[in-house]
Amino acid sequence: MGQITVEKNVGGIEGLCVITPTVHGDNRGYFMETYNQRDMEEAGINIVFVQDNQSCSTKGVLRGLHFQKQFPQTKLVRVIRGIVYDVVVDLRRDSATFGKWHGEILTAENHKQFLIPKGFAHGFLVLSDIAEFCYKCDDFYHPNDEGGLAWNDPAIGIAWPELTGAYNGTASAEGYALADGTPLNLSERDQCWKTLADSHTF
Repeated sequence: MGQITVEKNVGGIEGLCVITPTVHGDNRGYFMETYNQRDMEEAGINIVFVQDNQSCSTKGVLRGLHFQKQFPQTKLVRVIRGIVYDVVVDLRRDSATFGKWHGEILTAENHKQFLIPKGFAHGFLVLSDIAEFCYKCDDFYHPNDEGGLAWNDPAIGIAWPELTGAYNGTASAEGYALADGTPLNLSERDQCWKTLADSHTF
């Protein structure tokens, strides 16, 4: 492969990959290829991406856990500013790791990219003052197709770093905060998602 290294089946979950580009740096700064289809194909990853998205979030924001129900997407995610803890949950019923989660620290400095296949719920927690998050998708946005999973489902047991609080039976952010006291910040919709037992699966 040319400009990337690929760790496959991370966390023991089939299809999850962490991709790290080669960074060329000197006293002026650095250069890297953030995406090269030929390198991806040489690594056995044959995906056609059709849409790029970008978001900006403040510390304590948790976005997720999200998935697309009828039009599932493969996503290639990365952080271009700040630090996030990026998490996926396997929702594939026929998978040996159904219900298992895996998390990766993504930062502007480590340049890691997380490849998330179809059939996963995805979300992230912002650990820096500001984080800018970018991702590629292999299908276009379809309105009203988004599903979700409770970020704090005790049956899944995601270990969100720096987060304190006690589960109260819902996905509410109430009573949760980061170690420095920053309150957990979720959208109203993300506080209403149900547990895995009551959620859409693939």
